Amino acid sequence: MAQHPPPGTDWQEKIAPDEAERYAAYARMFQELQQRGAQRHGAGRTLHRKQLVAAQGTLEVLDGVASFARQGIFAQPRDYEVLVRLSNGAPNRAADRVPDVRGFALRVLGVQGPSALGNGPATCQDFTFINHESFAFRNSDEFVDLVMAKARGNGEVVKHLFKRYGLLGGPRKMGTLIKYAGKPFSGFATENLFTAVPIANGPYAVRLRLVPAPSNGSPEAGAREDLAGDVATRLRRAPLHWDLQLQYYTSEAVTPIEDASVNWPTPYFTVARLMLPQQDLHSAQARALAEKVEGGLFDPWQALADHRPLGDVQRARKVVYFASQQGRGAA
Repeated sequence: MAQHPPPGTDWQEKIAPDEAERYAAYARMFQELQQRGAQRHGAGRTLHRKQLVAAQGTLEVLDGVASFARQGIFAQPRDYEVLVRLSNGAPNRAADRVPDVRGFALRVLGVQGPSALGNGPATCQDFTFINHESFAFRNSDEFVDLVMAKARGNGEVVKHLFKRYGLLGGPRKMGTLIKYAGKPFSGFATENLFTAVPIANGPYAVRLRLVPAPSNGSPEAGAREDLAGDVATRLRRAPLHWDLQLQYYTSEAVTPIEDASVNWPTPYFTVARLMLPQQDLHSAQARALAEKVEGGLFDPWQALADHRPLGDVQRARKVVYFASQQGRGAA
């Protein structure tokens, strides 16, 4: 069995002197992209525009979890009400069969404690998951440049990759991105989902994942064509469950805070269980919830100070997400 160093508390964020200026520029870029998307598709998010499912459930924080994990909402065993939003990652409403990043946003209600934004008590704790264990990019600069190139067309993506990564690095990066976007996805009920970037957990730094319970069932052949339909069908007949797990930081060399492309090798520990009860996602009540969720926000900075987002990608999100929320009237 592999031996891992214990959780470390010596993590540090490395904040560049030009970050505020760069992040403000990113926000303007994404606002322009959002405005163009609104002209085509109506008001909505800049990315993860296509909402697939909105549902409600509970998060049960377990007793007897690892000592490093007992921070923030995981400090005591209890149940929380939650909302979830499942989505495709693109800025458009492409069919589910189109390769894409898939998003699982979780809002934990009824939390208590100072907020990560420093603006008073927190009212919720948001976690955002994707179907990848790490990012395809080291930092926000790489990601934003790629998104902006793709917005100009696939031909511009190729030019951008060669310009940024060189004659040898460009094709390698292109292959990485094709593999990343084209990763098979069997459905939200049957796939692991990851925060991919770190957050604080009290004095520790962690990443999180959701692991579907065996009781959710096996992948269905047609799920990739209709991801929402797959979840709706499963919830009509039974609840769905996931284990919520934490993975800890040990050192900058092994589990870097600022490089989002590195997959941490440290083990995961189960701290809570997410449950979506049996429900009809086509009922009037479910449609009203879907409308509320679509008009609301899910933002990792809507969080307890104990679970403050960490690293460059997360710090950029703080600025860009807020601009997007303003752009659709959700802030």
